[in-house]
Amino acid sequence: MFSLCNSCPIVSKIRTVIIVTALLICTAFLSQPLETRVWQEVDSQQWRGTIKVVEDTLGQGLTVGILGGFRAILADLAWLQLSTVWANEDRVKLSAMIRLVTTLDPRPEFFWINAARMVAYDVPAWRIRKSGGYNALSDIQKSAIDEEQASQAFEILKRGINFHPNTARLPMEIGQIYMNRLQNDALAAKWFYEASKFPDAPEFVVRIYAELLRRQGKLVEAYKYLTQIYPSLINASDYQQSLVLERIQMLEIDLNIMKENRFQATY
Repeated sequence: MFSLCNSCPIVSKIRTVIIVTALLICTAFLSQPLETRVWQEVDSQQWRGTIKVVEDTLGQGLTVGILGGFRAILADLAWLQLSTVWANEDRVKLSAMIRLVTTLDPRPEFFWINAARMVAYDVPAWRIRKSGGYNALSDIQKSAIDEEQASQAFEILKRGINFHPNTARLPMEIGQIYMNRLQNDALAAKWFYEASKFPDAPEFVVRIYAELLRRQGKLVEAYKYLTQIYPSLINASDYQQSLVLERIQMLEIDLNIMKENRFQATY
């Protein structure tokens, strides 16, 4: 038989576990009114009013202060609800839920990027389908829908950039929407160029930017860009280097550059 004293390490650890557990239970209990309030607002029919209420009553600073670690949990739960709204193709509620999720927790880039994709790519298809289908609308009407939804997606991504100013992913997403959805090579090139400045920019960003310049007929500008960027690819993959060199050589042919004046790779 043996006895435990209050000063024993094991007793101290047990006491700590009990105290922490009790605090967690109390915190969860006390947070229930706030969580209930949030979900009452989410479930209401006045979606536009919801956003104003959430921002006025919580706000970004207050969200961080009051919810603390629980904001990530609430944001995840709200994202699950958002997925249900998306599956039901309810664009009004979708906009409200996107605002709620990104207000609760703006830290995950996943929220910003995937929300923007829903708005830019999925919502136009819903609107066109509810208007009678692609054959029922003129090209002008379909383009107007694409422009409107892309504009909303850009607003989401630009708000996200305020919270994530040091990553290529959000400006690159804007560039992709301009390129894939709106077929606007000039503005797509602008955003891919911005994305190329960041250390985390994928290797393909350089090639896409040059290709967008080429599509606009800016062959000289594309050639200068690639030949200037090529020496900086020393740490890039062999695949990336070979592709960029191949694009340079293709542009040299298009520009009728004499063989003796063509770019010479140094490695």
